[in-house]
Amino acid sequence: MSATEPSTPRLQLQPGTAIELLDGAWWPRSTDPVAEIPGLVLAIDALQGPITRLMLNPNDWDSQPRRLAVDGRLVRLGYFSSQPAGLLTAISGKAGSRVDLAVIPADTAPDTADTAMTLAATSGNRIHAQDLVGSVVDSQTPHPAPTASEDTSETEGGNLATV
Repeated sequence: MSATEPSTPRLQLQPGTAIELLDGAWWPRSTDPVAEIPGLVLAIDALQGPITRLMLNPNDWDSQPRRLAVDGRLVRLGYFSSQPAGLLTAISGKAGSRVDLAVIPADTAPDTADTAMTLAATSGNRIHAQDLVGSVVDSQTPHPAPTASEDTSETEGGNLATV
């Protein structure tokens, strides 16, 4: 049970109701579910109706409480090793709707986290939660320019002599 004041979550969601791979991303400040999850639940409640259940990967969190008190009600938490790392699924009791969020690791650099959150909340994103941050890091890594010898080898044999 949580008796602490919920924090304001760093959350970015896709607009609209289209079914996508991810509905957005959440960047918690720590790996303590008791401190982090109540604020997230309240933010999703405002958009989807009351969240009744969360599914998480146990390796993403320091502890695994089974229930948390949020806004005067109990929210059930299930930890499943089959749940992909970096993915949180929130289930609303209202019509059983779900929200799938990429969980950005708390220790991620701010510019990387911001880019990953934007990508997760972009319509048409096809990158899975567990690959999201790595994909952003790869895209931010500068790639060295080809050397002169590499440039030459790429073009040799392809030039026509002028007569």
